[in-house]
Amino acid sequence: MQRKRIAAALAVVTATSPLMAPPAQAQNSLASQEITWQRCFDPVPPGFPPGAERLQCGSFTAPMDWNNPHNGKTITIAVSRTVPLNGNAKTTVFTNPGGPGGAGRTLPLIYLNRPKLSENAEIVGIDVRGTGGSDNVTCGNYQHRLATDWRDRSKANLDLIYGGMELQARFCQTKSGELGRYITTEQTVRDLDLLRQVMGREKVSWLGYSGGSWMGAYYATYFPRTLDKIVLDSNTEFTESWQKVFDNLPAGAERRFRVDYLPWVAKYDNVFHLGKTAEEVRQKYETTRARLAEQPVTLPDGTVVTPVLLDALFFTGLYDKDAFEATTVLFAQIAGVPPAALAKAQPPKQYPDALMGTQMSILCNDTPFRGDRRTLEREGDRSVRKYSLVGGYQITGPCAWWDRPDVNLKRPNGVGMDSALMVQSVRDPATPLEGARRAHRKFANSRLLTVQDEGDHGIYGFSNDCVSGVVESYLVDGVVPAKDLSCPGEPLPAPGEGTGNPLTKARELAVQLGW
Repeated sequence: MQRKRIAAALAVVTATSPLMAPPAQAQNSLASQEITWQRCFDPVPPGFPPGAERLQCGSFTAPMDWNNPHNGKTITIAVSRTVPLNGNAKTTVFTNPGGPGGAGRTLPLIYLNRPKLSENAEIVGIDVRGTGGSDNVTCGNYQHRLATDWRDRSKANLDLIYGGMELQARFCQTKSGELGRYITTEQTVRDLDLLRQVMGREKVSWLGYSGGSWMGAYYATYFPRTLDKIVLDSNTEFTESWQKVFDNLPAGAERRFRVDYLPWVAKYDNVFHLGKTAEEVRQKYETTRARLAEQPVTLPDGTVVTPVLLDALFFTGLYDKDAFEATTVLFAQIAGVPPAALAKAQPPKQYPDALMGTQMSILCNDTPFRGDRRTLEREGDRSVRKYSLVGGYQITGPCAWWDRPDVNLKRPNGVGMDSALMVQSVRDPATPLEGARRAHRKFANSRLLTVQDEGDHGIYGFSNDCVSGVVESYLVDGVVPAKDLSCPGEPLPAPGEGTGNPLTKARELAVQLGW
């Protein structure tokens, strides 16, 4: 799950046979290729962080289907890296921003201000198969998630909701063609280990956020001997199915909304004028949402705000505390509050289509979906009543109509790993603490770093020095915590004091580059 403000909300198992290993001859041939590294841009575009000229880009070739590598069908994977200024890297760290399906080539840039990591590690960004600068899949630009109001449970609207899910599955699979069937986590981790070999590294480490925790857990499951240190930040419940992961999302979002966001807005009523108490702010959200159902609001840039888009705005605004202000400014504009005292706001954006295509392929190809339309309706009714914000999202719903390939993932259990460090905030809106704890209990040799009184989705590399110290000691110095531990969270900033979220910045830089 990726941290784009609207995107994360719109985008917001088992058998025993392993993926067949490719023949040794094919593996050796693939591993002998070379990546031609060159500067990603020259000159450095405006607004990029100091040191951005150090980002190098390249690509390598992988089989479309690792089960049949001799059929001549290949794909291209785009990658990037930064290296220490002195050229001496203690370790190589592969990174992933989540999604699943997020493009990652700008991700190494966010660690340039973390010298302990960036000056001791070769940091690699990867546009995984299906997305970014790699060979893409697509849903033909069809997007069902904004089509109609999830809360309207009338028969006619349910036909629109679930008919839209069925169409989403058909669009994604038809438009993506043959490649779509090979957009799976097991195929992707084969790509990752090929990249390790092409780069000539005996071992690499892993740093993945959100959906990147899923990928990292599976990378460790398939290649435990070639992974060194593993950091899983803002954890999906990777020991279960994608369906279970996203079923947990509405509860996490509601908790963050009510415990952190609503009281924060009320505290600064002199700025936003949306209510002096959390309940008043919530009521403003409800009345505004009801009004949008009667008459959507058109923003100056032409964006038409419907009730479901308002929900998505709120949900993705919960991902990090520094997004609270921009989310609330936009909410105030939609609610009709006079804007004189408000800072500028940016309208929400939808998923790039390759991200949507990759996400749906991963979710529906990786793990079996349990249930049908009747099950979805029943569970959706219950969730909408219980979780007002995003109870009806049912992100994996299209998987009920997906023609799933014969994919049998090994279930992650941590066996064979030396260690893994899981980082988790207690009020994460997208990957709740409860799921992370369950995954931790089932993932041997893992340590859980719990960030108290914190709700951000994505922790390491931002402003929390305690977390950064533990993670960097682990990745760079090899210090494995003796047991589970905790760090204090960072306080919510006052309006005007937020520093911005690095993962969001990495995506903005990619958009600026046309990546």
